[in-house]
Amino acid sequence: MSKAAKPIRPTTPTTPKISSSSAAAPITRPVKTEASGFFGKKNDTLVFGTENYRWMAIGFALVVLGMVCMMGGSQPNPNEWDESIIYSPRIMILAPILILAGLVVEIYAIFKKTSENSIT
Repeated sequence: MSKAAKPIRPTTPTTPKISSSSAAAPITRPVKTEASGFFGKKNDTLVFGTENYRWMAIGFALVVLGMVCMMGGSQPNPNEWDESIIYSPRIMILAPILILAGLVVEIYAIFKKTSENSIT
């Protein structure tokens, strides 16, 4: 008594029938043109002007110079301790002043208004 296997029919998705009285308006999407960017109006200008970037480069150079001045302090003889090498004025005074001056110049460069970066 073997039961005959029923043939498996592939199921197709059914689409609901919409009456003409309850039909919704078609969905429309805005058409992107070449002039529009991802967030709206395309803007080809940089965030800062050339003068701002020049000040940023000066500030970066001051920070790097301060870091280079802070290097050093190694003892020529590991068996002797010489405080004048480790606590030299170049390492303890000049280098931190150069680093802080570089950071101040960076802040100035960011907040400086120029005619190039004015928003119209």
